[in-house]
Amino acid sequence: MSNSTQSTYTPFGLLGAVWGLAGVGLLLGAAVYRLTPWAIEAFSYSLTLSQWLLLVGFTLFMLIGEGYRGFQKNFSPRVAVRARHLAAHPTPLRVLLAPLFLMGFFGATRRRKITTWSLTTGIVLLVLGVRLLEQPWRGIIDLGVVLGLAWGLVALFGFTYQAFTRRGFSFPADLEPTEPR
Repeated sequence: MSNSTQSTYTPFGLLGAVWGLAGVGLLLGAAVYRLTPWAIEAFSYSLTLSQWLLLVGFTLFMLIGEGYRGFQKNFSPRVAVRARHLAAHPTPLRVLLAPLFLMGFFGATRRRKITTWSLTTGIVLLVLGVRLLEQPWRGIIDLGVVLGLAWGLVALFGFTYQAFTRRGFSFPADLEPTEPR
């Protein structure tokens, strides 16, 4: 659990938290914006039974795996608690690179950094692979991704509100062991 219950935020730290949350939100939102037309276009095709089954199955898989387990249970509360920590303990580098700090690319435990870099690499490779698919297959995959990302955005806003308004909000921030709590 994070011990960061500090409620004294500096203006510089709040600037960093806002910049970091905006950056993460824009990253997710831009992906939703770019992929939505591909997802919608898939419905302009006459989908076969197997394509409909894949669409329903993959969408459910992404809602549970990406939206609920990935974002709601892990990423979004961790980003929110790291934003709260940044608001109370800013450094110039962390404020400058706040979105990367909030996502755990640096200023994190070794395990968190390895996980973050590995997931990012895997996601980039998957994105490149899905781009090679033709419609309606690409749209079927993109629909699941869009819904999972949208869930993630909603979860991020909800957990951010909780992190900054509830004293009892606690989630592992996976901060470096030398970090003030």
